[in-house]
Amino acid sequence: MTRQRVKQGVLLAVAVGCVAAGAGVVVAEQRPPQTGRDAGSVVRDLTAQEKSRLYRAEQLLLRDCMRERGFVYRPVPQDPVPQAREFPYVLDDVAWARKHGYGSDIQRELTRVREEDVNQRYFRSLPADRRAQALRAAHGRDTKGVTAHAPDGMVLQRSAEGCQSHAERVLYGDLAAWFQARVTLDSLPGIRHGQVMDDPAFARAVEPWARCMRANGHRYASPAQLRKDALPRPGEPALAKRKEIRLAVAEARCAADSGLARTAHALDRTHTVRIHHQYRSALDTARRLQRGALPRADEVIDDTR
Repeated sequence: MTRQRVKQGVLLAVAVGCVAAGAGVVVAEQRPPQTGRDAGSVVRDLTAQEKSRLYRAEQLLLRDCMRERGFVYRPVPQDPVPQAREFPYVLDDVAWARKHGYGSDIQRELTRVREEDVNQRYFRSLPADRRAQALRAAHGRDTKGVTAHAPDGMVLQRSAEGCQSHAERVLYGDLAAWFQARVTLDSLPGIRHGQVMDDPAFARAVEPWARCMRANGHRYASPAQLRKDALPRPGEPALAKRKEIRLAVAEARCAADSGLARTAHALDRTHTVRIHHQYRSALDTARRLQRGALPRADEVIDDTR
């Protein structure tokens, strides 16, 4: 049976804040763009610079739209905490682990950014009736304006009105097509991570990693178990920094010495190709819409100079 979830458009920092934080290691997956039509791959992904142009233009459109509706919105940085990284399979960067451990310092910085966000402070300062009006300005009234189907069968809906939809319509032209493309794009990393971790080759590679960890005094059967058993959950006291760094460095060293990091990266590439082949049509649509939006994004940015 298809599950259904209503999802309004997300106006960063006006309604829900501009950054996300997980437990332990955090955000900003580091993967290179696709660079051609290899076997099973899609049209080249946008570069980081091209994605930044789209992001900046959307922020400017949000600002102008909210201003026209009587509210203040200030564009927020795309990457407010650049050192934040995600390690979906195993922490494998010894230098990062030695500096950040499992990222508790980054979590604190993400929290500070959210708490000090100028848009959040402005929104909270509004009277209750104005806050409701600001949300309607950002997201529209009707939550069922456009619909998208995620690869897992989830149905997502959001308003076709409001400044978020206005900004995306200006950039991408076809709001419904872009919403569907975006939902698909946002779903694929999680699918890929799950496939890699379910791959028998990954399970085999975890065994020498666990032996390496035991030899260093840490009895964990897998990186997933380490995160479940050793890392504090939200609201719990943080590990002592020295202990956090010691454990993180051990994990990263064992990831390299055992070959788990190498296997995980190889499997990630393999499953990326498979997923891109499976969802090639949707990905091509997304890239086409993004590339078509670049000239419009440049116009928006140029108009503000």
